[in-house]
Amino acid sequence: MSPAMNTATALAPEPGVTTVEHTFPQLLEQLAAERPDAIAMQEKRYGIWQPMSWALYRERVRDFAHGLASLGVQPGEIVAVLGDNRPEWLIAELAAQSLRAAVVGIYPTSIGEELRHVLSVAASRIVVAEDQEQVDKLLKLRDDMLAAGEQFRVERIVFYDPHGLEQYTDPLLLDFTELEGHGRAWGEEHPGWLDAQVRAGTPDEIAVICTTSGTTSRPKLGELSHANLLAMAENLTTIDPIAPKDRYVSFLPFAWIGEQMLSVACGLSKGLTISFPEDSATQRANLKEIGPDVMFAPPRIWESMLSEVQVRIDESGWFKRLMFGFGYKVGDDIAQRRVQGKAPTLGQRILSPLATLVASHPVRNHLGLSRLKRCYTGGAPLGPDVFRFFHAIGVNLKQIYGQTEICGIAITHRDDDIAFHTVGTPIPGTELRIEEGQIMLRSSSVFQGYRGNAEATAEAITEDGWLITGDAGYLDDNGHLVVIDRAKDVLRAPDGTLYSSAFVENKIKFSPYVEEAVAFSSSDGDGLTAIVVLDPATVAAWAEHERIGFTTYTDLAGKDEVYDLIAEEITRSNEDLAESIRITRFVILHKQFDPDDDEITRTRKVRRNVIGERYAAIIGALQRGDAEVSITSTVTYQDGSRVERPLTLRIFDLSTYQIPPGRGRRPVWSGRR
Repeated sequence: MSPAMNTATALAPEPGVTTVEHTFPQLLEQLAAERPDAIAMQEKRYGIWQPMSWALYRERVRDFAHGLASLGVQPGEIVAVLGDNRPEWLIAELAAQSLRAAVVGIYPTSIGEELRHVLSVAASRIVVAEDQEQVDKLLKLRDDMLAAGEQFRVERIVFYDPHGLEQYTDPLLLDFTELEGHGRAWGEEHPGWLDAQVRAGTPDEIAVICTTSGTTSRPKLGELSHANLLAMAENLTTIDPIAPKDRYVSFLPFAWIGEQMLSVACGLSKGLTISFPEDSATQRANLKEIGPDVMFAPPRIWESMLSEVQVRIDESGWFKRLMFGFGYKVGDDIAQRRVQGKAPTLGQRILSPLATLVASHPVRNHLGLSRLKRCYTGGAPLGPDVFRFFHAIGVNLKQIYGQTEICGIAITHRDDDIAFHTVGTPIPGTELRIEEGQIMLRSSSVFQGYRGNAEATAEAITEDGWLITGDAGYLDDNGHLVVIDRAKDVLRAPDGTLYSSAFVENKIKFSPYVEEAVAFSSSDGDGLTAIVVLDPATVAAWAEHERIGFTTYTDLAGKDEVYDLIAEEITRSNEDLAESIRITRFVILHKQFDPDDDEITRTRKVRRNVIGERYAAIIGALQRGDAEVSITSTVTYQDGSRVERPLTLRIFDLSTYQIPPGRGRRPVWSGRR
């Protein structure tokens, strides 16, 4: 992919923060003293935004910390938190840290073995759970473990949404507000005790434990100190300043490092106001109401926003489509000049206000992005075409690169230095080098190690502090990092071309009709094959427009017209790929990938090894060039019953396919042919 793949290259780091002097609870004390009445966070409940000042935030953290102390929580212990983003999540986190303990976040969609694994490795006695759903999962896990003769370490489950739990009498359960009340009484009996604990805390103590993505195995638990996270926050805001009045909408799981680094680390170091949507169904509407100044979201969110724009524009009349096309073209041309370091031409400056009026401003306003100063994406590659779309409509979107093991952000773009095919350059204080094609990083944000796994820690960090990322990449001519894929997943085509399956998959996923794609080599060496998962919303909208009837996702995925639609999309993607790595055959999967089936991680990264094993029959048929493949699908109903259904999936051979004559390339902003 680049001659730099097999050479050793490095970038000298910009000066960054050298020391961190505070912990998160100490920063909260400062903010409550300096800005007691300013809004620290707000949550929408029953249609009304409920604000919480820094003074009230501190008071609730202290009450809950006293409550945890009354349960015997000790320094160095780990409190688990399981649930969606709510103020109580952060209150529990800061309360545990006030006692010089740490928190481990568990994704609210986690079940069974994943729950057991995290709780076992963390040895958590106290779990703070959101609601009845999470409590039921924990109680079931307890019953299953006890029935199997295993030890269940959890001694208390503290829930913060009591709805549906009024009749529960299990002695493990305790209401969040009830524990706050116990804490107030306990604090009155121990005056000055918590203040001493907070003052005694040091930045080098473990603050948060985040699970790794676990794409190939069970997730590891990365230990991050206060100093790790706050050094990252200080270094990031050196290049991307955050002001106390800035707004941030928190809708990604706190168990993910991406949310910890912005909501918690940047939030507390800069006094950011955090808003919590009412629920997942209202996220987009709440985002529009708040109009955040800063935003972070994984590629899937940005891809879904683009898909939404495409659907809405395709439903518009011809005049609106014409005007948007004009405005987008002007914005795209200006964005292209800016990323090349050039100023807009006189003609572009004259047309820009009109283009903003008819295209970019209405779209940004509809998406809730009208006030954004800058926003980030990371966790997986974002297709250059999607990246380019948002810059064309005036959204200052930046790629980031990092891992849980280095607090999420190590590399990002600068405002005046964007390249759509790269992830940018190191933030201040971060060293980057490439050795034999592998990316290595060093900074004060490199984690402390994996909980209970010294062997994996030794494999991840060298003796002189370099983090071995396991990713392959190279530096382009401008010193930007280009990430290829996991080093073990970089492949070589029969003609010697080095390629990444992820790069090919992202080309396919740029289509608004494709939610996921997994590429595999052909047994005959003739290009690649792919399993494609449809985006149900956009394909359904297209089918309705084309007057194609369907019932379920499986029914829609088997339509000949849908296969023709995807064939054209993949053929367009192939035009930008070397011939030896083009997709030659594909199948549309009968279902979406599901994290509960271990097919994707909670952050929507494909678990390639699981896909390879579970769909081995489909992959084999693709590689052999069969015309179809017969499989058995398991359908699980809400009552837990399962039914086995035989299915026959069509395999589409692109070698004889041709796009109908006269059909132009679909514009980026439209799903129409």
